Amino acid sequence: MKKVLPLVIAALASLAIVFLLPQIFDMGTVKVVEANAQIEKSLLPQEVTGVRLEPKEVTKIYDSGVLLGVLSDEKTISNLLGQIYSEQYEEKFPGTHLDTGKDIYEIKELSYNEYENIDEQITQYLKDKNSYTVQVNAIDFADENGTFATIYVDDVKKYEEALHKYLLYFVEESSLNAITSNETVPPLTTYGERDMAIEILQSITMKKAYAEPSKIMTTEDEILEYLKWGEGVEKQYYTVVPGDTIQGVGSKNNFLSDRQVVNINDDILTSVDQVLSPGTQLNVTYFQSPIDVVVMKESLRKRDEEPAGTIYQEDPTMYTNEEEVIQVAKVGSKNTLVEETWINGVIVSGEEISSIITIQPQQEIIRVGTLEIPGNGTGTFRYPIDNPIITCRWGCYSGHKAVDFQNPYNRYGNVYAADRGTVYEVGYTGINGNYMIIDHGNTGYRTYYGHMNKPTDLKVGDRVDKGEVIGQIGMTGKASGPHVHFFIMLSSNPNQRLDPCNGFLAC
Repeated sequence: MKKVLPLVIAALASLAIVFLLPQIFDMGTVKVVEANAQIEKSLLPQEVTGVRLEPKEVTKIYDSGVLLGVLSDEKTISNLLGQIYSEQYEEKFPGTHLDTGKDIYEIKELSYNEYENIDEQITQYLKDKNSYTVQVNAIDFADENGTFATIYVDDVKKYEEALHKYLLYFVEESSLNAITSNETVPPLTTYGERDMAIEILQSITMKKAYAEPSKIMTTEDEILEYLKWGEGVEKQYYTVVPGDTIQGVGSKNNFLSDRQVVNINDDILTSVDQVLSPGTQLNVTYFQSPIDVVVMKESLRKRDEEPAGTIYQEDPTMYTNEEEVIQVAKVGSKNTLVEETWINGVIVSGEEISSIITIQPQQEIIRVGTLEIPGNGTGTFRYPIDNPIITCRWGCYSGHKAVDFQNPYNRYGNVYAADRGTVYEVGYTGINGNYMIIDHGNTGYRTYYGHMNKPTDLKVGDRVDKGEVIGQIGMTGKASGPHVHFFIMLSSNPNQRLDPCNGFLAC
């Protein structure tokens, strides 16, 4: 047994032996031997039947620190375990063997006492208790702080297959196979991304250990479920309402991406474009795994190359505030190669490696009668942030009449005026937090910027140039992650909102 404690205790002090009483009677005289021993109380009744002149090794069985009894045959327990394994566990856990539960253990020691044989009673007690462990594979997950978790699996191959499936939530299968085989990942030939490397932050070790049968994972699905959520996670669910999209569900719940929503509901969802049926219950609890999966990606993106600021040429022959556009601003484009770090499917950082301008931007040139920035806009708009990705499109859930932009490389980066104009309104609401509205003059448009991280220093009436920093990205108000809530409206009818991605921005 695995828990034998080789304690050898000579029970010499427990015996008081009186020898050699003189011959008292005329008839055949005898030597009388008396023994008084301090007998350890046991759970099962067991008598001391005699005392030896020399000590002998005995095996004591304990349950939770209390003596159960003394074995007459030291093979009694091993024979019982062999029988129980053959009858109850061999089919489910072949090629291994049983041990007693963690509370049952044995101690060997020297004793002068002869004990009554109660092996059958001890055997029956252990059968009734039904406390056994099986030798299987223990897998430890340990982080740099020494915190670890352990699971028990009957077959390492099942664990390896479950881990492979879990990693596929974060990398393409072709990339994973290439990386694990030390093959070269094909270079990017078009816009998109490629997985360059994958790493699990925790150290993972395997060993043989004993576990209660109820704690042993025997299927890939059971192991995969643990790799997703560990133990004791109470999942949260969302009920789909009419008009919901997968992107909208994620935006309203923990700021999940549409891909994350699909991943954690892969039993009912297959695509980010899948149409949702009202009443469907979706899990909105993101993975809370005992392991952290780090993926290094290389991303090739087409980005706007904004022109430099407007050049104002003074013309003393023009009246104050008169202006004439000599050269219209044109947004250029560039191909940008970025190295990104993702942890558990969430981008945490990005660093530009290189960029090539494919279309040169063109600066705007305006002749003005004064150096003051005109209050009229250009009529064209730029993105309100750098490196824009859309986390929730127009109408991604019911009532969402805006586009949510996020900067994945600098989550609390700058917010820019989408066109030049005059600060029309600043304030705070419980929904959109710190916000600003800019009026773009004779263009007939105004733009709205919500969830900024703090109140702006700009005041109503201040003029701002296109691309001027007006604040920083935030998550004030009702927001589950840092982003800019952006839309365009008509100056003549502010209640009429316009989708920025519909004819204004190339998104």
